[in-house]
Amino acid sequence: MDRSHGEATLVELRGDIDLLTAPALADRLDALTAGRRPDVVIDLRAVNFIDCSGLRVLCRVRSRALERRGRLRLISDSPRFLMILRHVRLADVFEIHPGLP
Repeated sequence: MDRSHGEATLVELRGDIDLLTAPALADRLDALTAGRRPDVVIDLRAVNFIDCSGLRVLCRVRSRALERRGRLRLISDSPRFLMILRHVRLADVFEIHPGLP
């Protein structure tokens, strides 16, 4: 579900982000980052599983937002997700909050 949250677009994700779901998610997030200065907040708190294709989508949306002088924030309070980001050396790349900013 996508909705406005202040000046940002909030994207709430659920379930698994994997090889099967990543292409549709990438299309959805590409549309949200197509304009000037996109401000996207992705809520991952209800995500059960994310694989490398899901991480690739997050990296892509971050790059697209920054290229357009926008911003990407991730919402996650999952120790497992944060550990994954540390292991693949992406923990310092993303702006991560435990709850809505």
